[in-house]
Amino acid sequence: MKAKSLILAFGLLAMLTACHSQSSTDNPLLVESTLDFYAPAFDRIKPEHFLPALKQGIAEQSAEIDSIVNNPEAPTFENTILAFEKSGRLLTRTSALLSALSAANGTDELRKVEEEATPLLSAHSDALMLNDKLFARVKAVHDTDTLLKDEDLRLTEVLYQQFVHEGALLSPASKDSLSKINGELSVLETKFVNQVRDATNAAALLITDAKELDGLSQENIDRAAKLAEERGQKGKYLLEISNTTRPAYIAELNNRDVRRRLLEASLTRASRPNDPNNTEPTLTRIAELRADKAKLLGYPTFAAWVLSDQMAGEPAAVYRLIEGIAPAYRKKVQADAAELEAFARKTEGQDFKLEAWDWDYYAERLKKEKFDLNENDLKPYFVLDSVLKNGVFFAANKLYGLTFKPRTDIPVYADGVKVYEVIDRDGSSLALFYTDYFRRPTKNGGAWMENFVQQSFLFGRKPVIYNVCNFPAPAPGAPAFLTSDNVETLFHEFGHALHGFFAAQRYESISGTQTPRDFVEMPSQFNEHWMTDSVVLRNYARHYQTGEPMPQTLIDKLKASALFNQAYSLGENLGAVALDMAWNTLAAGAKVTDVAAFEQQALNKLGIYSTQVPPRYRSPYFLHVFGGEYAAGYYSYLWTQVLESNIFDWFVAHGGMTAENGQRLRELVLSRGNSRPVKELFTAFTGLTEPDMRSLIRARGLDK
Repeated sequence: MKAKSLILAFGLLAMLTACHSQSSTDNPLLVESTLDFYAPAFDRIKPEHFLPALKQGIAEQSAEIDSIVNNPEAPTFENTILAFEKSGRLLTRTSALLSALSAANGTDELRKVEEEATPLLSAHSDALMLNDKLFARVKAVHDTDTLLKDEDLRLTEVLYQQFVHEGALLSPASKDSLSKINGELSVLETKFVNQVRDATNAAALLITDAKELDGLSQENIDRAAKLAEERGQKGKYLLEISNTTRPAYIAELNNRDVRRRLLEASLTRASRPNDPNNTEPTLTRIAELRADKAKLLGYPTFAAWVLSDQMAGEPAAVYRLIEGIAPAYRKKVQADAAELEAFARKTEGQDFKLEAWDWDYYAERLKKEKFDLNENDLKPYFVLDSVLKNGVFFAANKLYGLTFKPRTDIPVYADGVKVYEVIDRDGSSLALFYTDYFRRPTKNGGAWMENFVQQSFLFGRKPVIYNVCNFPAPAPGAPAFLTSDNVETLFHEFGHALHGFFAAQRYESISGTQTPRDFVEMPSQFNEHWMTDSVVLRNYARHYQTGEPMPQTLIDKLKASALFNQAYSLGENLGAVALDMAWNTLAAGAKVTDVAAFEQQALNKLGIYSTQVPPRYRSPYFLHVFGGEYAAGYYSYLWTQVLESNIFDWFVAHGGMTAENGQRLRELVLSRGNSRPVKELFTAFTGLTEPDMRSLIRARGLDK
């Protein structure tokens, strides 16, 4: 996923000019980094540096915007659009770093800074987007300059649309109301993120009797013991909860009651009565405010407002997507459930009823019986260092000619973070790439990619990009083993990074991954295909002790099992999409008093409710929707799976993984950013005028 950014745009708050007292000598954020690629000086940056730098950044841009709006000359591209693009450099730099650190290493000190900074940035954004004089000049250029072309024209269009989308055409009274709503939303969204982080940490299941861990690998037992000791429970075991609904350990535990307790701990986190981290009051208020915001902006629902500038265009397109896939899903998941229950009854008796906490457990065993394969067979061959260097990096070399040089001289923000210089096919330096793969208590759940520095020819900047994941840290002295899901995540997030590496735009605002949200997940999901490519897999899947490649018999089993249990994962995704759309299609004035009942109703409405297949996220811990920038946008993962399936079909038809095909994808899509409407990029590559859902149904094996 792409991370939420605190770069909310820029505004007019000149009263803050007196708030900073630090000099550039004391505060490294106040000046451009002198490191290669303008990489952040993490060895010098401290939490107390952020607020002064943010306030000074706001003040500096205030002066810059004043110069634009008070310019007596007629509005032109150069004195309005380009001047705006050049403004706010300090604020952009500082807010990007605060966003990054708050998510990846959110210490108590940084969380306090973020909570104080968020309303300032929200007010700042509103002051800009609702500035009548500034919008009048942007509109004048947009409406009258007929000579604009290429990126100049695209930048003007995107900026004008952004102003209109954010309420520039509202009356003064409505703008005031909108600012108040945005301010409250920014505070509540930050609160939601912090509550979920604390609730997820607190939901870890404490086990006092080691016998209850029967079936768990020794690696996971050691991890649970270490986590318990770190939390003052020496001699006991803590089974941690992941960011998604399904706990990672549930497929291994033989004790059915422990599986039940673990899943229920995950499902009920952030929603327990009298829990200070109960997010239900927070999320329902967010939903109400979003509905009010949409009404002010002239839209029937928040989702209608969000999708108006996306590739999908309207909520009806999302519901068509769900309805186009749901019948095939229902048929397949019912068949899979019946097969699993019949399999379980062989050992558990005819009265056994398959529950949600049983699905992964018996699916793993059925997979073993059908394909003679389970995760423990694969783990010795899935070691992080090899998957990254001999898999992810190797595929990038085969397709795009990239190589990766370790940079141990670049400071990092936490232990375990590594840095690589990305070298292009012609030997030139293309980008800087940070990896941050292991869980820590200060890290948000999930996985994401973002930029520390955005590519821009105008500013002479190459991209500085980071990938963050939440893989379990290895036991001391042991390799970092990955599950197949972890390996897929590694390839996925690197696909986002590739999109950023190849950015080749003059203007930062339309560079790289600055595309509509329902396109930005396409490159990442497309890159997942190379995980199981025969050449790539044999190169990275090597036994951690012998170095021998994964045997062909095991590769054959892995590929044969590729479509196994796909209906379950699709159902999780469909459930999450349905909840996101339900919350964000509420009409203004609607009140939700029972979150669980609301969720069930939303799933039933689309015919996808199942006690055996809970959504990938329940509302109380759905960070994408209530704490991130994916509100009314979680569908984009499913939407872009259709897009990338169409693109992969083209690859298969034209020779698969070749440098020629990689170069074509780079030239026509990955290097184009938002320099053209993304639908045009999709059509240019595939020849399709509309996404073809049949590709996804085939890819998931739902047509069988």
